[in-house]
Amino acid sequence: MLQTTRMTAFVAAVALSVAAAAAVAAPIPLSDITALADKVTPQVIAWRRDIHQHPELANCETRTAALVAAHLKSLGIEVREHVAHTGVVGVLRGALPGPVVALRADMDALPVAEATGLPFASQATGTWNGAVTPVAHACGHDGHVAMLMGAADVLAALKPRLRGTVVFLFQPAEEGAPAGQEGGAALMIKDGALDGPAPAAVFGLHVVPGVPGTVFYRPEGFMAAADQIQVSLHGKQTHGAWPWKGIDVISLSSAIVSELNTLAARTVDVTATPTVLTIATIHGGVRYNIIPDEVTMTGTLRTFDAAQREAIKQRITTTVQNLADSYGARAEVTFIASGAVTWNDPDLSRSVFAALEEAAGAGRVDMNRRPTTVSEDFSAYQAKVPGVFYHIGASADGINPDDSAPNHSPRFDLNESVLPLGVRAHALTAVRWLEAQP
Repeated sequence: MLQTTRMTAFVAAVALSVAAAAAVAAPIPLSDITALADKVTPQVIAWRRDIHQHPELANCETRTAALVAAHLKSLGIEVREHVAHTGVVGVLRGALPGPVVALRADMDALPVAEATGLPFASQATGTWNGAVTPVAHACGHDGHVAMLMGAADVLAALKPRLRGTVVFLFQPAEEGAPAGQEGGAALMIKDGALDGPAPAAVFGLHVVPGVPGTVFYRPEGFMAAADQIQVSLHGKQTHGAWPWKGIDVISLSSAIVSELNTLAARTVDVTATPTVLTIATIHGGVRYNIIPDEVTMTGTLRTFDAAQREAIKQRITTTVQNLADSYGARAEVTFIASGAVTWNDPDLSRSVFAALEEAAGAGRVDMNRRPTTVSEDFSAYQAKVPGVFYHIGASADGINPDDSAPNHSPRFDLNESVLPLGVRAHALTAVRWLEAQP
């Protein structure tokens, strides 16, 4: 009798082991993920419109963060708040053992006056570097937050079949922190967003002008490194009618712009690596007939090669200093790094292609897109963890993407039909990566 009982227990244990192994091995069907994404789509649209109507600047995303945290908690997801000021980190532990993967969305808006004419357009204002300004989601981060909230809904529903752990990174200040503050991905990492549990892969997305419903990215360098350029010029104030009695930093600033515009175009092999150097602001003077004694200039440098990045920065400094010397003026040049190259891990880029094609459909994913000179601080996560960042085309139906208002434009808007795609893409990149790990 005892031997029969032991045999029965052994058979039951083997059956349980086989069942558990089958559960681990069986992939979650695309149809299940699609059905869950479709179910949450009306709520994703509502979230997007609510966040769009109530945008918040970098490090001030308190309302957005509260909305995110409340939703994640309602799903039974572990939540950490106030990471990197207003960031939210969620941890969803699947019922089956496995590794850890992270998904990221950025939450901040821009100091832009919206001109979309949407019924839920922003009327908000905020304070940016001491000045009151209109605020708008002119880059699509409202959609990013809503899509990742929707993906959390889908993945939480799949918890009994989910192998491993998903970390949700809702990040503030992707566009850069206010002057004198830390923020963004670097501060998220510093505050432990990638610790306990530590992901072994990270995925992120961004809506941009493009054929709606398409996905595009590239292995290795996809988006540029960015440096903010700050130039301070010091001359000698004089009457506008007597320029020879002063040191004219207005004329000097014009000479600097002209010379820097040729620097990237004439000293860099642009066939080898894209490079952009732009001076975007010049501030100086208070009256039409007074040449001021100081002018400040700011701009941006975009590069893809680390050695070239440093070489161009040195040439910028040398060019500005030499021109200032020729005018008898003084110049100070500083650089603030805004982000490294968004470097998509080559192996991960190839392996994630199938999941993205499941999400978007056959023939709608391009893995060989040209590099783009916009930048992303998602690169900070990729410096710690292998990652892939991809773009989703979100132009209006029937509009040539080349004619779409670009990100950061007052008229930028995203096609809400792509929101379910973003939910599926988030969910599938996480699920398929987890399922593929040994």
